[in-house]
Amino acid sequence: MVLSRPRLTNRRVDRWVKPPVHLLLALPLLWLGLQWALALAGEPHGLGVNPQQFSNRFSGLWALRWLVLALAVGPVARGFGWPKLMRLRRLVGLWAFAAVVVHLASYVALDMLFEWRAIWDDIVKRSYITFGMAAFSLLLPLALTSTRAAQRRLGRAWTRLHRLVLPAAALAVLHFAFLVKGNQTEPWIYAGILAVLVGYRALEWRRRAPRARRRWAADGAAP
Repeated sequence: MVLSRPRLTNRRVDRWVKPPVHLLLALPLLWLGLQWALALAGEPHGLGVNPQQFSNRFSGLWALRWLVLALAVGPVARGFGWPKLMRLRRLVGLWAFAAVVVHLASYVALDMLFEWRAIWDDIVKRSYITFGMAAFSLLLPLALTSTRAAQRRLGRAWTRLHRLVLPAAALAVLHFAFLVKGNQTEPWIYAGILAVLVGYRALEWRRRAPRARRRWAADGAAP
């Protein structure tokens, strides 16, 4: 007797796939929180000799990784014929934003000690801070409208709004590149991955454009 594989439904994805993915994506931030708990308790920790700087770099790097991963979900799902994978895209995007919030909080609270004038001077004078704040400004409305209710309420405008993730990701890569300085390899890796993902989306939009124009023409011709 041949046993058939159980069909992967939306309900099964939500029940059996999402929880371990949530845990996997949370692990870096949970680890960072544990290290701070150890440091504050006077125990050995993994934050190095400059915990503030370590927290800033660590959270920022994972934010960039999860942001690129969120962008990759769509192409991977379509390329491999795994449509149910799309149900994980919002989840990954929200964890990327959570890491962004930790990164920003680390900068504001630990590095700058809530000195708002100094923070503003940083934004104006330092390119990598400017790029980082611009990326956060674009990601914030995406996080605030990530619910299904917001998607239904905004309609087609929701899709246009969430295309801001592409310039936000580009700004995040620039933020990282200007931060590390010099001829570093890692920023180029993220820039290359992002270029491939943007190129894939451009081809998808070009392929869909004729169908969209025909649909708009039909809508306009309707009585």
